[in-house]
Parts: sequence; structure tokens; C-alpha cells
Amino acid sequence: MSKLNIGIILGSTRQGRVSPQVGEWVKGIADQRGDANYEIVDIADFKLPLLGEVDATEQATAWNSKLAGLDGFVFIVQEYNHSISASLKNALDYARDAWINKAAGIVSYGSAGGARAAEHLRGILGELQIADVRVHPLLSLFTDFENGTVFKPAELHVANVNAMLDQVLAWSGALKTLRQ
Repeated sequence: MSKLNIGIILGSTRQGRVSPQVGEWVKGIADQRGDANYEIVDIADFKLPLLGEVDATEQATAWNSKLAGLDGFVFIVQEYNHSISASLKNALDYARDAWINKAAGIVSYGSAGGARAAEHLRGILGELQIADVRVHPLLSLFTDFENGTVFKPAELHVANVNAMLDQVLAWSGALKTLRQ
């Protein structure tokens, strides 16, 4: 059986974002496992305009092609006003079939660990037929970031990330059989 392909989706596009630091940390943990192919997928690279505002056929095609080649996801989610970023919601809306029958984990951060954003994302994922896993690493802006800009995670989070990845891989493998 070939290795699963898991995309680590950076859920922000704003200047000064810290999601790349968090994503690289998750990828570092994941790569040490050697049990799947992990890659960072930065929604900023796809330059998706607001859905329906202009013709974005080229961007949408590239985005959907990237997602179609993935078996599961880990969303790096920051909390903005008790929810997910507008750019992540927009990116989620640009795809439909590419999401169906895949699994996802969530790593969130914010003043309350990003818990409210993760809960909002779970509802959206359900509508898109993405099975989200239970284990959910929460990172605090107060204890896991220096000055809110430099990511310095507590060691205890590594076990949670590994437990989440265990679940993402199990579910992604099981759901792959539905897509074949």
C-alpha cells in the first residue's frame, strides 16, 4: 500500500501571520514519523479572490487539483473574532468534490487556544463531507508564542500532534476506500 498524502493547510494569508511557523513545526513532527507524505499547502500561494467577484478559473483549477491529490488534511487555524479567517473560509468554498470523503485534523491557536475557530471549522468540514478527528492540539498566544509573533511551543503539544496524526492517517486510509 502506498503512503497517504496529507496536506498541512495554512489558514491565513495576512502579512505577519504566524501560521507558517506552526505549519512547519507540525510538518517537522509529521516527517519524523515517516508514515505518510506530508506537505505544506499555503492558501496564499493560490491567490484566490473572493468567491464570485471575478473569474478565478485558473486559481480555482490549481487549488482543486492540489486538493484532489491529497488524502487528508491538517488545518492550521488561527482564531479571528471567535472564528476562522475569511481567507480560509473562501478557500474552503472554492472546492467541493476535492474535499469529499477525506479526513482532517485541526491545530488551532489564539487567546483561548483557537478553540472557537476550531469549532466553527468543524461545522464547515461536516458540510463539505470531511471527517474531522477528535484530537485537537490547542496553542495559546500567551504561552506558546513570544510577543505573539515567535512560535515557541511547549513540549507537551508534541504528543497531541502525534495522536492527531494517528487519527488523521487511520481515517484517511479508511475513507480512501470510499473514493476508489
